[in-house]
Amino acid sequence: MAKRRQRVIIVGAGLSGLSCARRLQQHEIPLLVLDASDDIGGRIRSDQRHGFVLDRGFQVFLTSYPEAQRLLDYDGLDLRRFNPGAIVRFQGDFFELGDPWRSPRSLFSTLVAKPGSLADKLKVVGLRMSIRRGSLDYLLRSPERRALDDIRRMRFSDEMIDSFFRPFLGGAFLNAGLTTSSRAFRFLFRMFADGDAAVPAAGMAAIPKQLAARLPRGSIWLKCKVRAVQEKGVVLFDGRKLSAAAVVVATDPLEAARLLKPVNPVPMLGVTNVYFSLDQSPLRQPVLVLNGEGKGPINHLCVMSDVAPEYAPQGKALLSVTVLEHFSSPRRRLELEVREQLEEWFGDRVASLKHLKTYRIPFALPDQTPPEHGVSEKPARIRRGLYVCGDYLDLASINGAMTSGRRAAESLLADRLV
Repeated sequence: MAKRRQRVIIVGAGLSGLSCARRLQQHEIPLLVLDASDDIGGRIRSDQRHGFVLDRGFQVFLTSYPEAQRLLDYDGLDLRRFNPGAIVRFQGDFFELGDPWRSPRSLFSTLVAKPGSLADKLKVVGLRMSIRRGSLDYLLRSPERRALDDIRRMRFSDEMIDSFFRPFLGGAFLNAGLTTSSRAFRFLFRMFADGDAAVPAAGMAAIPKQLAARLPRGSIWLKCKVRAVQEKGVVLFDGRKLSAAAVVVATDPLEAARLLKPVNPVPMLGVTNVYFSLDQSPLRQPVLVLNGEGKGPINHLCVMSDVAPEYAPQGKALLSVTVLEHFSSPRRRLELEVREQLEEWFGDRVASLKHLKTYRIPFALPDQTPPEHGVSEKPARIRRGLYVCGDYLDLASINGAMTSGRRAAESLLADRLV
């Protein structure tokens, strides 16, 4: 009789934990995924409110993510795509900065648009060409510096940096100071150049739900908070002890540090996401709007129902506004400040504005400021039988979370414990 294979316990049902579980399942390894929350997804969750789909924090899925291409069924996600490029609010007006490679009609408007000079636009062309050369591995081994220093080395004007790169990259990395890793900046820019920004029609939560749907029934236990990791399993806060051949800690870095002492936690960056409903969209196009004026609470916004009509009930529009931190401001005051800025930008087009919900997310994304927290493939193996994964160990992104989960599974398999 064949020996029964021992199970693996994965602590955390976010993207990295689910990706790890999926890889182990492909090798027919018995597994159990535990999560303290009431649903899967970790930092990628979506709520339903009055017929609207509200992602917990503005997020987009980049179709060019290589790990996602291997792991996900894009047709099953029913993706809705943004227009390439962005609209920039600058000097009291809106200007289109498009991607002429994928939207040739935007070439002239982009060349003459503010902010930035013609020389700046040509440098963007050079940047695009340089980051698309060679493999992604080569790009991620490029010299590590802060994104702002990298951009300045390319001699972009201060106007272009402050009015385009700062809100665009600041929104992507939740870091308006642009101290984020230059490797992360170049990887992100390449992903935007190689594919589309999109959201699933049912909300971003459709991504972890698709991964979970492929796991064996009953293999995910929710509302199960782990108190401690032991040599051969875990102890829950309710006192239960669960045995396992190996344990994978797939939580956020703060929780991982608690379970894996004396590991020091990676700092996390916060964001605030404010949702409004309207009778009709002030934009009427699926595009990201950046605040290039450097004043007011708004960093960027998007009418989500212009991208995915399924995000709003018929006859309504859903506006998502992203504010970088501002946790010290009372919610009501912040909402009023955002509303005032929207009225300044759009006038009567936002007369029907109604507040839906504000999400304050203090631990939204790992800080990836080099040298201490720069981008690199950090080891998944703590010791034989104990492994760790999460986007803070790779590149802080959906792709990084999935990649880290796979690497943890492969490290575990290499140890031949199961």
